[in-house]
Amino acid sequence: MPEYRRKLKRHVGDTMHRIGLIISDNFQVLALSTLTVFEFANHVYGENFYQPTVYSENGGITQSSSGIGIDSRKLSSCTLADTWLVAGVLTPAEQPASEGIIRFLQTAGHHARRIAGICTGAFVLAQAGLLDKKRATTHWAHAQSMKTLHPVIRIEEDSIFIIDDAIWTSAGMTAGLDMALGMVEKDLGTDIARIVAHRLVMNQRRSGGQTQHSEMLELSPRSDRLQGALEYARHNLRKSLTVEILADAVHISARQLSRLFRSETGKSPAKAIEGLRLEAARLMIEQSRLSLDVIARESGFRDGRHMREVFIRGYGIPPQSLRAGRQQKGAAL
Repeated sequence: MPEYRRKLKRHVGDTMHRIGLIISDNFQVLALSTLTVFEFANHVYGENFYQPTVYSENGGITQSSSGIGIDSRKLSSCTLADTWLVAGVLTPAEQPASEGIIRFLQTAGHHARRIAGICTGAFVLAQAGLLDKKRATTHWAHAQSMKTLHPVIRIEEDSIFIIDDAIWTSAGMTAGLDMALGMVEKDLGTDIARIVAHRLVMNQRRSGGQTQHSEMLELSPRSDRLQGALEYARHNLRKSLTVEILADAVHISARQLSRLFRSETGKSPAKAIEGLRLEAARLMIEQSRLSLDVIARESGFRDGRHMREVFIRGYGIPPQSLRAGRQQKGAAL
């Protein structure tokens, strides 16, 4: 047994942590994937630290929005859980949660260690009053609707997931995996969470402060060659990345690669690479304590002044303002 696991077992003991996932008709089936994070955490930990169970108000088969039915236990039959997860639906403003689920969560909120809304599951927590005057997030496409319906909630629509006291909320879809992994890290430590992420082949571990939007998704490359060129650039941002270097990396001519950039992204290679560098710098500012000069160098800008110019052009603020804002938010927690 690795030494880190031996020390961890002495720290957490043999207590089993019960996870309850609450689903309702037309729930998003991707919410079930969060349970896989806890399943793999059990494997890495070496025994069943987590005991996940799926619940619905009436129990039995509950239909997802994709038409797949999932068997579930009746909420009223459950024992107390340490963590409650609430799955979202595609149209939360049009499909409010039932009174039974709301009453259950209002009671569970006094006993559970934490309660979490996956994607638009945050709307259910809002209905139950659990998000009043708290920081929260949800899928970016529904953030404005939540602001309108629940103005007392402090919505941060650009975060992957947010923890405010015992309440957790995540952004849309795959962000629920990041939130579940954050719970594993809090329960079992960084080493376990890192190994779980590796076994699930997660491209990167995203902290709660990261934005929901991705430059790679915005570029939306279709051809394998362009995807390969952008992946090469993303992993080599510190280096000089001329169109000739990128073309050589994917074995086509510089002229052909330039045409691919224009036709598939609407941008020149230089502008696309600048966007990747800008995103990388922003993430380092949000997640690290590196100096801005080091961040400029690591993300491939000529110097701090060049990075500042690109930041103002791309985000409307200098990098110093972003760092100051993050520090102020952290101090307020």
